[in-house]
Amino acid sequence: MKIVVTGAAGFIGSSTCDALRSRGDTVVGIDNFDPYYDPALKWHNLENALADGHFTLHQADIRDVAAMDAIIGAAAPDVVVHLAARAGVRPSLLDPHVYFDVNVMGTESIFRAIRRHGVPHAVLASSSSVYGATSRPPFREDEPADQPSSPYAATKRANEVAAYAHHHIWGTTITLLRFFTAYGPRQRPEMAIHRFAGLIAAGRPVPMFGDGTTARDYTFIDDIVAGVLASIDRPNGYRIYNLGTTTQVPLHDLITLLAARLGRSARVDQLPAQEGDVPLTHADISLARRELGYEPRTDIDDGLDRFIDWFRAESAMSDTGYFASVPA
Repeated sequence: MKIVVTGAAGFIGSSTCDALRSRGDTVVGIDNFDPYYDPALKWHNLENALADGHFTLHQADIRDVAAMDAIIGAAAPDVVVHLAARAGVRPSLLDPHVYFDVNVMGTESIFRAIRRHGVPHAVLASSSSVYGATSRPPFREDEPADQPSSPYAATKRANEVAAYAHHHIWGTTITLLRFFTAYGPRQRPEMAIHRFAGLIAAGRPVPMFGDGTTARDYTFIDDIVAGVLASIDRPNGYRIYNLGTTTQVPLHDLITLLAARLGRSARVDQLPAQEGDVPLTHADISLARRELGYEPRTDIDDGLDRFIDWFRAESAMSDTGYFASVPA
């Protein structure tokens, strides 16, 4: 198949591109290398892909309607996998305008190109954050999800609703994937597991917002990518799927697990709970199991082992910037 991937240089995007290339697909990547975090890290993510003749990269912004139209039109893909977004719950509280601009208007330009060029199937990244603080665990895809706890979550839910309109009016087959706290190699440096590992390794205090009992359904990158590939291969009208593990890890346990793997004790700086945080994420994955054959295979112990192996290797290669760029 020929597949366009937006956000191709990011954590999930580059991992998806590598998996698609490995199985023989031709991949056209789009990324604007936004400085939300160091663009050098994104170029590092694509080193293997850029050496592959079956991968083409376009440096462009998804909000550029003409560019998206031209790239998608020229590619004539079987599927568009739209992973590009401005990420992060807490930063969205500080600048909601840019989140709606990038995530909603950018997605609309992708929809427009898909419709104009008759792309038969689109796979879009959504987020477990759409469930907010009022959904009852385990979270099911048929939840109303109409009380988001952050602007970021609101943008992701808005895209789900817009996707239904495109499916209903123009017949586009659209699959939306609600990712539950992805982690693993190439994870963005400001995300909790990567950030905490850097702080613990440097002997610096780890900020813990709240009492440490907030819990997340941490999902290893290989399981996320397996779900993306399964959704590419099994188009089914308009669908929303949870991609998680069904297991929750409390924040204080996560810090302890990371410290043990790094052979250090963690100094915790306990801070007040932050707006936008939810107490729990917990995926019901029965629909993805039934319709996609999705089955997460990496538990938190194995996943953290694999992350720390990657983290140590990248830390030893400080010129890549992963270790040096851990936020304070």
